[in-house]
Amino acid sequence: MAIAVPPAHRPLTEEDLARLPDDGLRYELIDGELLVSPSPAGLHQRVSMNLSLILAAAVPAGHEVLAAPFDWRVNRFNVFVPDVLVVPHLGSGAKRLERPPLLAVEILSPSSRQRDLALKKRAYEAAGLGWYWVVDPDAPSLTVFRLDDGRFSDVSVVAEDEPYRATDPFPVEVVPSDLVRPASPS
Repeated sequence: MAIAVPPAHRPLTEEDLARLPDDGLRYELIDGELLVSPSPAGLHQRVSMNLSLILAAAVPAGHEVLAAPFDWRVNRFNVFVPDVLVVPHLGSGAKRLERPPLLAVEILSPSSRQRDLALKKRAYEAAGLGWYWVVDPDAPSLTVFRLDDGRFSDVSVVAEDEPYRATDPFPVEVVPSDLVRPASPS
């Protein structure tokens, strides 16, 4: 299937993004540039599911947890698709988020590592995201960033069996090694 790409002299917009095929790839815009990600691997999906379950059990009233793909539209040149979002309850017909989520999480993969730790971190910071978490499933760890005076500062880095006990943006405990383990029935 052919994809119509606008001339190189102009940034892409959300209108261009809407014309792309629904082909299982994840399409995002950062400052009008298209980012394309393949479907995630099994470990990535496991981490996403395990973290979503942990967050869902702790999320504050009036909020919910959403896993990708779900768009966060900042403006017509910036449409993000974080791996996991904590957002205010959305109506059943909501197609995207129009304001910063309470928390956004990216799960690193070999192809996304640089993008998530540099490009997306700067873009999320500019968009006013209050809390940004990055999970590395290969060397199980969690890095937590908080927006302070318009810039992200490191709040915590925990690895393996070391728990991260958050009080903000809401109380929750996350142990990185638990995120990479297959879920077992209770």
